[in-house]
Amino acid sequence: MTDRYSSFARSPLGRTLVKQLGLPDPPRLQRHTPGRPVLDGPVLLGEATGSRAGKALGSLLPELGATVHADPADGERYAAVVFDASGITGTEQLRALYDFTHPVIRSLRPSGRLLIIGGDPGAASGPGEAAAQQALEGFVRSVGKELRHGATAQLLRLAQGGEDAAESTLRFLLSARSAYVSGQVITVRGADLPGTQDWEHPLHGQVALVTGAARGIGAAIAEVAARDGAHVVCLDVPAAGDALAAVANRVGGEALQSDITASGAPGRISEHLRQRHGGADIVVHNAGVTRDRTLGRMSEAEWDAVLGVNLAAQQRITAELVDSGTLRAGGRIVALSSMAGIAGTAGQTNYAASKAGVIGLVRAQAAQLADHPITVNAVAPGFIETEMTAAMPMLPREAGRRMNSLSQGGLPVDVAETVAWLAAPASTGVTRQVVRVCGQHLLGA
Repeated sequence: MTDRYSSFARSPLGRTLVKQLGLPDPPRLQRHTPGRPVLDGPVLLGEATGSRAGKALGSLLPELGATVHADPADGERYAAVVFDASGITGTEQLRALYDFTHPVIRSLRPSGRLLIIGGDPGAASGPGEAAAQQALEGFVRSVGKELRHGATAQLLRLAQGGEDAAESTLRFLLSARSAYVSGQVITVRGADLPGTQDWEHPLHGQVALVTGAARGIGAAIAEVAARDGAHVVCLDVPAAGDALAAVANRVGGEALQSDITASGAPGRISEHLRQRHGGADIVVHNAGVTRDRTLGRMSEAEWDAVLGVNLAAQQRITAELVDSGTLRAGGRIVALSSMAGIAGTAGQTNYAASKAGVIGLVRAQAAQLADHPITVNAVAPGFIETEMTAAMPMLPREAGRRMNSLSQGGLPVDVAETVAWLAAPASTGVTRQVVRVCGQHLLGA
């Protein structure tokens, strides 16, 4: 659905009124196009004393298309400002963060990137280091709400050895693929990485199962996964058969019709993947339903339907694919949660419970499957422009669009790009994460 307010705000008259009245000012976001470099301008790179990632960043950033500057230049506009704060071990050293970012924060280009690199507060040597490293989160979440013109801010935490496993995540966070991701805290742990990557096709040779693939976010996930080189098995209910076949044909994949809540569905899905492909490398749990009603008016059937599709079916399918060996070693599981599962939404107790449950499931499964090794992560979309949100009443729809740092709804491709990053073999250092794709929603952590 067209966001008419954004279109008006970008018109000559609209720009004048937005400025004069202090109205929301939705920027035009730069999104990824194949062949585009990760960075297309200068990057200002700094580090605190004793930080760990500066050397690796200094060699990586030129590969991403950047000219690296160590010192600010008058009048320069930066595609990214990167500060490695992983060496900060006491609260007094946080002044280095201010000293570096304060003079240049208004020098970011439209859709620029501010990236702060930190350490793991849980592995700190003492209270002072833990406090300083945790302080970085408050800084990033706040500065993300101050940035304008589509710029974003992120905190990348490097656990022990994480600096050697961070390239895939750096490429995502610094690129236009993360256009609608801001204010996020992502941890990368040390991990054994695959060989040389084809960064234009990071999913080359992978078999991906995407549930709920007939339309909306699921269709976008299938399209981006195929673009990035995966063979996609598109799954949806038989009632969506025509739309499912259209998506599968468009991405050069295959359609698999199944009601994932049926008792035999996990086994049939597993058997299909083994017979056709010898297994799968990626599982994206996207299928979901809503049955919105206040709790006092909600029927048992409405509760059961939402919890059954959104949560119980995910758990059963994952268990079958892992226990049978259908999901190969080194596999990726990406589950769709929601901002509703983080912040809650009136009239969605069933939906919010199911999506919060997905987060709990992901965290538990990530620990259980770490030795396989299989990574498990969640993506929590905020307001995304789909058929479902287009059917919302006007006032809640407009509130959903504007209540984030980017003052607009996201697109299905924004969720799909995030899923593709987490699904990549080179993202093996990222697990147990919940990444919000919400333009930094103003509510919720």
